[in-house]
Amino acid sequence: MSGTSSADTNGTKNYYINFNQDSTSLAVGCKSSYKLFSLVSVDSLEKIYSNATEDCCVVERLFSSSLVAVVSLVAPRKLKVCHFKKGTEICNYSYSNTILGVKLNRVRLVVCLEESLYIHNIRDMKVLHTIRDTPPNPSGLCALSSNSENCYLAYPGSSSVGEVQIFDAMNLNAKIMIHAHDSPLAALAFSPNGARIATASEKGTVIRVFSITDGSKLFEFRRGVKRCVSICCLAFSMCGQFLSSSSNTETIHVFKLEEPKDSPRKSVDDSTWMGYFSTYLPTQVTDVFTQGRAFATAYLPYGSVKNVVSISYIQDGLRLLVATEDGFLYIYNFNSKEGGDMELYKKFQLDDAVVDQVDEGKATTQDATGTESDKLREMAQATEAPPKDGFHLTDDQEYPPLTQNSD
Repeated sequence: MSGTSSADTNGTKNYYINFNQDSTSLAVGCKSSYKLFSLVSVDSLEKIYSNATEDCCVVERLFSSSLVAVVSLVAPRKLKVCHFKKGTEICNYSYSNTILGVKLNRVRLVVCLEESLYIHNIRDMKVLHTIRDTPPNPSGLCALSSNSENCYLAYPGSSSVGEVQIFDAMNLNAKIMIHAHDSPLAALAFSPNGARIATASEKGTVIRVFSITDGSKLFEFRRGVKRCVSICCLAFSMCGQFLSSSSNTETIHVFKLEEPKDSPRKSVDDSTWMGYFSTYLPTQVTDVFTQGRAFATAYLPYGSVKNVVSISYIQDGLRLLVATEDGFLYIYNFNSKEGGDMELYKKFQLDDAVVDQVDEGKATTQDATGTESDKLREMAQATEAPPKDGFHLTDDQEYPPLTQNSD
């Protein structure tokens, strides 16, 4: 899933918002602070951290660890890696141009500039590889699989058509180029296991899902036929069975990923009226009838607001979460068996006046001038100390520490 933000041009607060890799927390950044919220309850929104000294345009948390990557509005070319529980800065890196996006998983940290991508080893933040001279990417569109085994990076392979370049961020080589759309890309998202990627174009009417292995198209969904929209976000559910899509309209679509068939066109019976017409109608026309439709829908109070979405299991069931750049979190009940229109269960305002559940943590500033071993030690503490009997990487609270002689 990708974060969203916008400039404050109308006197109202506009926020950078993004869910972490498994949707257990929400990061919110604005011109005066950044906050982290826990998403373990549908009835309350727990603020677990607040920093009133940062003017943030990017905030990314690594799963449920203490590691946060932050980019400030006053220094948009500098990435700071912080231990938010201690309120300290572990290290920082400067780049040749404005940072447009930051993606993390347990082994890699990726920094996206308009025409290049930097791949860091998250254990020691060394730059392992730089992808230079990428097609112009002014929105910083990219996606990094949260799965460390299928550790793939996706970014636009063209600025004129919807090509997706898949890069193996573990072995540091290009894997496959997928021609996904005729129009330039607008949104990308990996499935939780990293085996599939969902795509949408600037036209915004069709969403497709491809196999990372061979680039084959597995699913095709039609968001609508009446109007072109700007897709804000694509996000798979953690179970991988559902794909959510949001745009600049008030409607959120959720698609169900049934087992793929050999060919959607083969599923049309020649004896039916659809089969009869498919013989004579152009492919583009019959494809409209064979594309999947939304399994469930939710409606925001109004459109024209960028947002990020997530489908997460919270407490006793699946929920659709929608966080908007104007500072609201909407939680919808989601019937995974019946689908249909989703009911709004709860609405939270991401502001201290409404969400003030815990004492606000005050951050302290610290110059990143320590020795290399000091930085490594800080990074290890930020990603949680390991148990004595080894690591359990299925536990989001745990993470391998940095070692001073990491490769």
